[in-house]
Amino acid sequence: MEGWLQVTRTCRIALEELDVRTSRSGGPGGQHANTADTRVEVRFDIGESQSLGPRQRARLLAKLGPVVTATAEDTRSQHRNRELALDRLRSRLAAALRIDRPRRPTAPSAAAREERLASKHRRSETKRSRRPPAADE
Repeated sequence: MEGWLQVTRTCRIALEELDVRTSRSGGPGGQHANTADTRVEVRFDIGESQSLGPRQRARLLAKLGPVVTATAEDTRSQHRNRELALDRLRSRLAAALRIDRPRRPTAPSAAAREERLASKHRRSETKRSRRPPAADE
């Protein structure tokens, strides 16, 4: 295999580093399923990869472990299943490499607090106006 698997803008993996295995797919399918190796499993050894930088490798090892696998047996075509497995591997690696921004807790502004209280008072007045008049004795 030649070429690259583009994971993110800054990360791409040589296809030679991927171990692609085929096997017979389970389930119904008649004679075709019994003779064709259409199930595809793609394995990627993170620790042995030359394509990854040290920070990318550390991040992937922490989130996914030393070996990542993706399988596909959705279609009857081995070629299409290979594409699906590579796409699933790409999405798993991209998700693990994504760095989420830390959440900064915020407080409502004074105007927002004021508006909230004003709406509560308006609602209270609306409900109060619906009550039957009090009996004067």
